[in-house]
Amino acid sequence: ISITLLGIIVLINVGAMRLGYRSVDSGEKRIAALDRIKASLSIIESQIQSEIPLTYDEDGVKKYFFKGDRESLQFSTNYSIWGGQKGYVIVTYRVESGDMGKQVLYASENIVGIENKRDAKLFDAFDKIYFEYFYKDPTEEQGTWIEQWTDDTAIPEKVRLHLVDRTKDLAMIIP
Repeated sequence: ISITLLGIIVLINVGAMRLGYRSVDSGEKRIAALDRIKASLSIIESQIQSEIPLTYDEDGVKKYFFKGDRESLQFSTNYSIWGGQKGYVIVTYRVESGDMGKQVLYASENIVGIENKRDAKLFDAFDKIYFEYFYKDPTEEQGTWIEQWTDDTAIPEKVRLHLVDRTKDLAMIIP
């Protein structure tokens, strides 16, 4: 009887230790994923807030490097993900389809005047990722959110990034 009771106690302890190990492991994975999301949001916010309104000349008309639609965003900034060489970079964020129906947000940087381009994956675990742009006509008092920025001679006041996971919509507004 004592050997049977000892065996049951050992089985209960082993099961509890195994459950504890799994719990710690899944908690560490969740923390790592949240840290990656926090770091990626910080990069996006820093780059958009340090946007420099650089222009280029096209047929005698000065146009901004800023281009944006629902699934991509391009602009010039002096904040590089990788640091290193100082100067202005053209950043492009693009949304692509990933594994298992999830969407992936990539960031590409190109230093102005140099052909070298670097890519980084920022998000890969969201059902939907998209951008919106705040448009305010100078004659209007209130603005509206639009899905495509078509004005080549101006930049939006704000950019909104949506990260949708099931029913949760994490929206980040960046001035």
